[in-house]
Amino acid sequence: MHPDQRAAVSQQDYRPPGRVKSTDQGQGFNGPAVEMSQLSAEDEAELQSLLKQLLRSINDQISGAPSTECAEEILLHLEETDKNFHNYEFVKYLRQYVERSLGTVVEEETKNLTRGDGQHAIGSGHDTLIHAVTQSTRDSAEYQQMMQPLKNSMMMVVESLINKFEEDQVRKEEMHREKQHSQSNSQYTDNCSDSDSSFNQSYAFIRQEQLQALAEKLDPSRPKEVRWEALQALCCANPSDVLSCESWSSLRRNLSAALTDPDLSDTVLQFFAKSFSSSPLNVTRELYTSLAKSVESSFVSQKRSFPTGSASIAIDRPEISRLLKQIRLMNDFQKEVTTFWIRHPEKYMEEVIESTLYLLSFPHEHGSASPGTEKALEPIHLLALLDIKATWFIKWMHGCYSRTVVLRLLERKYKSLIVAALQQCIHYSESCECSTNETTDPQSAEQQSTGSVQRSVYTGKELEYAFFVHSLCVLGKLLIYTNGRKLFPIRVRKRKDPVSLTDLVVILINIMYQHPKPPHSDPSHTDSLSPSCLVMEVLWMLCERTECAAECLHQTPVIETLLAPVIALLNGQQAKLKSPAATLTLIADVLARIANTDRGLSLFLYEKNLVIAHSERTFPAHVIVQFTLRLLEKELSSLSESDPSQTSCGAFIFVCRQIYNTCEGLQLLRPYGLHKAVAAAWKKTSSLSERVPTPVPGATAGTSTQELQNMLIWEETLLDSLLNFAATPKGLLMLQQTGAINECVSYMFSRFTKKLQVSRCEKFGYGVMVTQVAATAPGVAALHSSGFVQALVVELWSVLECGSEDVGVVRPKPTPMDPIDGSCLKSFLSFVNLLSSSQSVWELLGRQPLANKSEYTLREMPTSIPDLIDRLIAVNSDAKIHSLFHYEQSHTFGLRLLSVLCCNLDSFLLLESQYNICSMLLKSQRENVTELDADDGLLRELIIDNLSVERNHVLVRVGVVGGPSERKLPPRSLQEGEDPYPWPMFSSYPPPDCYTLDPPQIHHDSQDSEIGTFLPLSKDLKSKDSWMEICRRQYCRAMTSEPNILTGKVLADLLEKVAAHLSNSAAECFFTPAQCKAEEKSVKSAVLSSVEQLGIDTCVRYGSYLKLLTDDAVNDLTLLMQHINIVLSTQTVKSASEQITQQDGYPGHDWLASTVFLLMAGDMKRSLGFLLNLSSLLTSAFIWPARIHASVHFPVEVAESGIPPVYWCTAHYVEMLLKAEVPLVHSVFRMSGFTPSQMCLHWLTQCFWNYLDWTEICHYLSTCVVMGPDYQVYMCVSIFKHLQPDILQLTQSRELQVFLKEDPIQGFTVGDYLPFMEELERSYRHIVLTDMKTISSPVQ
Repeated sequence: MHPDQRAAVSQQDYRPPGRVKSTDQGQGFNGPAVEMSQLSAEDEAELQSLLKQLLRSINDQISGAPSTECAEEILLHLEETDKNFHNYEFVKYLRQYVERSLGTVVEEETKNLTRGDGQHAIGSGHDTLIHAVTQSTRDSAEYQQMMQPLKNSMMMVVESLINKFEEDQVRKEEMHREKQHSQSNSQYTDNCSDSDSSFNQSYAFIRQEQLQALAEKLDPSRPKEVRWEALQALCCANPSDVLSCESWSSLRRNLSAALTDPDLSDTVLQFFAKSFSSSPLNVTRELYTSLAKSVESSFVSQKRSFPTGSASIAIDRPEISRLLKQIRLMNDFQKEVTTFWIRHPEKYMEEVIESTLYLLSFPHEHGSASPGTEKALEPIHLLALLDIKATWFIKWMHGCYSRTVVLRLLERKYKSLIVAALQQCIHYSESCECSTNETTDPQSAEQQSTGSVQRSVYTGKELEYAFFVHSLCVLGKLLIYTNGRKLFPIRVRKRKDPVSLTDLVVILINIMYQHPKPPHSDPSHTDSLSPSCLVMEVLWMLCERTECAAECLHQTPVIETLLAPVIALLNGQQAKLKSPAATLTLIADVLARIANTDRGLSLFLYEKNLVIAHSERTFPAHVIVQFTLRLLEKELSSLSESDPSQTSCGAFIFVCRQIYNTCEGLQLLRPYGLHKAVAAAWKKTSSLSERVPTPVPGATAGTSTQELQNMLIWEETLLDSLLNFAATPKGLLMLQQTGAINECVSYMFSRFTKKLQVSRCEKFGYGVMVTQVAATAPGVAALHSSGFVQALVVELWSVLECGSEDVGVVRPKPTPMDPIDGSCLKSFLSFVNLLSSSQSVWELLGRQPLANKSEYTLREMPTSIPDLIDRLIAVNSDAKIHSLFHYEQSHTFGLRLLSVLCCNLDSFLLLESQYNICSMLLKSQRENVTELDADDGLLRELIIDNLSVERNHVLVRVGVVGGPSERKLPPRSLQEGEDPYPWPMFSSYPPPDCYTLDPPQIHHDSQDSEIGTFLPLSKDLKSKDSWMEICRRQYCRAMTSEPNILTGKVLADLLEKVAAHLSNSAAECFFTPAQCKAEEKSVKSAVLSSVEQLGIDTCVRYGSYLKLLTDDAVNDLTLLMQHINIVLSTQTVKSASEQITQQDGYPGHDWLASTVFLLMAGDMKRSLGFLLNLSSLLTSAFIWPARIHASVHFPVEVAESGIPPVYWCTAHYVEMLLKAEVPLVHSVFRMSGFTPSQMCLHWLTQCFWNYLDWTEICHYLSTCVVMGPDYQVYMCVSIFKHLQPDILQLTQSRELQVFLKEDPIQGFTVGDYLPFMEELERSYRHIVLTDMKTISSPVQ
């Protein structure tokens, strides 16, 4: 806009007496500009419509102004604040008028000012020019001639608008008066005072003098008609002007007085509603307190009795209707004020809160409810009708800002409000107990709350129930906060002792027992206001909060109350329940939520003084599982009449599920054989569902369809319950023994693909369960048959090779910077979890050749693990390279996966024996070269790229054996500087020496040590028991003071003597001693598998590095393996299993025998003798996997399962002890989807090779032999405790699995953690070792 125009607009000097929001529609003005003094009547009318159009456009800005002065300021600065200013037709008209009047003057002034110096319109010179032209133009005669007619014309237009507005207002008042008169005798409806929003009304700015006059007219001494007209004018005024005027105090008094007048009350409420919606809290709080005092005075002046018996209350009575409207407006304000009162001083909020609490507790404060007087109707009864679930209180308690004030006032001044709520709950509970029939209270209360039928009459029972619901919601919200619980215990009438938190919860549970389900006679009935639903909501809230549950639920009386009906039914008695099946379902729901927490589970498992059953005290868990078994077997005669539904049975199975999906819970429930009972019920249901006839089109759908649907739901419930046994290692064995593992895994896969939650109590998905199942051969076979493995492969290929490029994208996909792109990381970790165990690798890859096709189509997708290895790892041909869209990224992914797989030595041996992985990688390295010219010929150098670096890392990992201080793995990244990769690459074995570190010093002669001097003297000890005790003390002392001495010959002598000593003891000889009766010739003719041969080569290579073996040790180790195979074959069952791991002996290399061979310095006979003695000890079942594989010492079903005891026993107890001793690590594993049991199985199967140094490997073996087999559990717990900082840190970056698999255990020594292990022994040996001794019957 030109400066002249801006000056002209800003200098308009008219001040109309008022501004109005008009509802008339104006027309745009597009005609030519005319002189304002010569405007015709038609042009003036059109200009008036233009101005009305402008005012209508800026109505929001004007109506929101708190005063007239502010509205004028908004108009004067409209150009600065309104981006549409120059688009208004009125502004366009002014621009045209100014340009026509002053255009010539501006041009002449501009020429005069620029003629002399020739300044250009840039920089500060441009600003100076504009200022000068503007000043000259405003001083010109033309400007004065333009402005005077403009002012005169605008004043005429504005005056006309004001007159028209006043006429409209008078007409509206007359219409409103007629409407009020016609409705004065109408029936009460829901047209409360706040139903008309202030934003739908028109405001007129009003002066202070007018407000003073209105205040005088509202005086109670004035005639009612005068007061009514004053109220109408007040409602049309801006509430901000009214509330900020000087006469507000008198206005407020007069408005409060008008609230008591039936004819004026609605109009006052209308003004209050407008003020609440548009005014700040500092003024609306005064209105609210006035409203509260008015309601209070109404109850004080008119005592209203509470309806009793057949009496009722009619809410359409004028006095009740008026009160309901006032309380309704207060309630709406209560619910909305929480959104903005934090922006105001706390004293304003406190004033609102205190006025509310005072009103609701007023009758109790004055002691009006004495025992002999008639019960009175109170404000809280009407509030409960309007806000039955106490939404206002819930909102006030939500934020700490208001909750602090509420709780402080309740504690200091208004505790009677809580007393009344508590008294109402007690009264309702007692009335339920006295009633013999189903009450109609829930139904009646809900009829009035659903709003399906407009009601005007409420009985006393309905009011009582509404008050009960309101009180229950208030108390429930109080209980979840610490300061709310501090209000208890509370003294109430007719009770000798104060009511504690526990007492209140017991009262609520008893209410739930009396009303387990609402009546269904009313079609409009809903469950939301039934007593059971309300109580369950409170109990759920308490269960979800640890402190609340500990103080309110985890108490003896509460558990006894919950289990009282269960105990009665177990004892053959009739439970005092109105609907046993429905009540049992609710009880089970609460018990399941309690058992889902650690504290609640401990309460069920270890608190014996809780439940009285059969005149004895026992653990709650025992009662629950016994009752569940009786429900499953339908043996409860006392429930025969009610025919307990499958729902209640499933609910109690779900409670047991919260117990048995933990290691400690499974230990307690295992003797009951719950898994067998559930499996039997599932098989029976499955067979019955197959017999139900399929519905035929045209036939009656009725019973058979519903029956089939119910059976399918019940069948899924049982399958789901069986599946959850797989949450723990021992539970997985129990699941496998039921024969339902394939069906359970298929069910899990169906839910997994739908991304369904495990259960309402589970915080994580199926990740942990999948990993647990994948650790075993039968589990991974079930995953494969269900389609889970294929789905993983296809998903990986879609992400890795297809990506999102099939869909049109706005920008190209960024080139991944990390070796494993973020989009592929989830799939990568899924495969790490799936293939972590050598058992799963053997099951999925054993006897599976690679395709190695000569041609691959671009649309050909892998569907199995061998296909994936063929396409991503064994990329050894141009056809495979050309079949990949992202060759480098995909092959890098494959090499990373191969690196993780090869960390498990048995998995590597299988891959190497079947696919020659090392030869293939070395060949690729040889081909990845560049030829350089030199004087004497061509030089071939390996190219350093991403793939060659990855291949080099894998070749070193599988070619060099050793712990953290025995080998050096090359990094996978380049470094800055002239030599980005200083590590030598190689294309043939052996690897360069730089990848091996100096071998440890092994002491072979340590006669100076205490253990060394003790062993020769041991023959003089007569008592075998005392010898072992002394030996263990000497061992512990040596391990903690001089662990480096316990190596070499001293350690070999110790182990040999301990094994011989224990094997000769009848108490310690657990298995039948193995005999070596084969002839030398037949032994040497025994054929070792290619996997065993590769394992022997690996062991000899490691022994040579340690300088423990000579070059001819291969033959001795081969002979030892042949002897062991023959000996163990005599103690192996002939399996008919289809699992590959069960068909050709032990799947893998015997790493314990190799460790013993190295420890005995390559002495075959000494090693064999030690192993034969060891085979009779219980320890051998856990530290020697090959010895116990498919053993005759197990039941045939367990022997054929393919699940080793190191998994279902050792790893099971590692998880249990981790939860108790290293809870952070246990929680991290749960969140990551990985399991400690998988890493334990990995470490223990290969005797910690590549994870610990040789000395620590020897100490692990000696500790388990000398101290007992349970030390294997304590060893693993100690390692996880040692790794805790790294585990917690790497979980955040999703590197936990790869870290545990690929990185050695740095800095761990057995001697440092032996004291910790001894503490674990003192705490847990009676559990762990006792269960280890039941290895022959693990699932009984």
